[in-house]
Amino acid sequence: MTIGEGTPSAEDAPTVIELSADDIRRERLEQLERHAAGQDATALLQVKGLSTHFFTPDGVVQAVDDVSFEVGYGETLGLVGESGCGKSVSALSIARLVPDPPGKIIAGEILFDGIDLLKLGDDDMRKLRGKEIGFIFQDPLTSLNPTLTIGYQIAETIREHMGLSQQAAKDRVVELLSKVGIPRAKDRLNDYPFQFSGGMRQRVMIAIALACDPKLILADEPTTALDVTIQAQILELIQTLSHEFHTAVLLITHDLGIAAGMCDRINVMYAGRIVETGSVDLLFESPQMPYSWGLLDSLPRIDDVHGERLRTIEGLPPLLINVADACRFHPRCPYVRDVCRQHEPGLTARGTDEHQARCWATEPEGWIS
Repeated sequence: MTIGEGTPSAEDAPTVIELSADDIRRERLEQLERHAAGQDATALLQVKGLSTHFFTPDGVVQAVDDVSFEVGYGETLGLVGESGCGKSVSALSIARLVPDPPGKIIAGEILFDGIDLLKLGDDDMRKLRGKEIGFIFQDPLTSLNPTLTIGYQIAETIREHMGLSQQAAKDRVVELLSKVGIPRAKDRLNDYPFQFSGGMRQRVMIAIALACDPKLILADEPTTALDVTIQAQILELIQTLSHEFHTAVLLITHDLGIAAGMCDRINVMYAGRIVETGSVDLLFESPQMPYSWGLLDSLPRIDDVHGERLRTIEGLPPLLINVADACRFHPRCPYVRDVCRQHEPGLTARGTDEHQARCWATEPEGWIS
């Protein structure tokens, strides 16, 4: 790299640290032990009353509206629902990547490891993003810079956040590419994104997200447009690395089958709201929201010996402009009654506080209790 004019002096330059992969892993495990001994070790991420709106010529789109959830240390939380339900905007809000304008986080708190991300300045947020919070985007072809080599794009994150020398960063990149299953990793450093297949580009995105051993990974539909074999490999890779480094994962997907195999808990989103939340076992064994029933009924079952046709959810999700005070699913719900059209239900417990749903019909005094 050529040193040009305006280069900082030696006194101003960041300290270069030679760290091996074992040093990095040891430091990460020591951090986890310190967190486990603390009082706030149960929740790495706490989202409280998050509302993200988009201000358009047609009106205010309430993409995420009063959403609250937690992700514990080392936990994998699934965020499921149809396209347009607010899943991706929730993740972008956590990472402070909502385009402004037209989007804006208008209310709520996002506490990450005790730090309110919404109160951080842009510079402080950039220090956390990439180092403490990794992001796997939906489409790696548009997320990777086509004019920069794969090696440069991964090393950029490492040098920025970890202060490694150029050679140490290169060694780390080779290790990461090998870990995510890229063959001949050392020979691929100077290749460009177009020289990789879709599955390999997604592996590169995972390598970037894992480059600094983050505490939290936001995985926004990481298997979109991949064939089922590559899907399985990518999901197994995320799960293995999460267990190895005790990394928490917020997995966004529209596929309940993927969520069932990957997640500890699941939040079901619809029209900008969480409509059901619970552990995987509770949600699949006893769903308490007609929208969740519809999602489950749309999946093929291996125990279906009669070849029954898959059921669909009639209609489309509502426009999120000038949303009425009513159940947002009521235009598509076969169990709708007048109270559903007049008042929006709250997110209340179903048998246990660990399982909550937003539905008048399945309340203890409801007509499907």
